[in-house]
Amino acid sequence: KLLYHLEKEEQMPDGMCIDAEGKLWVACIDGGRVIRIDPETGKRIQTVTLPTPRITSCCFGGKDYSEMYVTSAYDGLDEKTLAKEPHAGEIFKITGLGVKGIPQNFYAA
Repeated sequence: KLLYHLEKEEQMPDGMCIDAEGKLWVACIDGGRVIRIDPETGKRIQTVTLPTPRITSCCFGGKDYSEMYVTSAYDGLDEKTLAKEPHAGEIFKITGLGVKGIPQNFYAA
């Protein structure tokens, strides 16, 4: 079942996570953003824009899971592109989202 059709500027989905309200957060590689989607309605309800386009994954953390950590990539970028995108490959901490994540489930091997 199709959950959400990405807009052109959102590019491609990459890593994702779920928040405490059951909403899906999706890192948009080459889209420079993380979007929050309501899986019940299929609507985008929040967008966080980042200072580099190659956003690869997101997760919640911090002592109460109120911080989001977002990774980005720099692999495959030439020197000219890297000069235009000085934040490529960095990890970002986002606060003030108004939502918390949930603890990870760990499984025994």
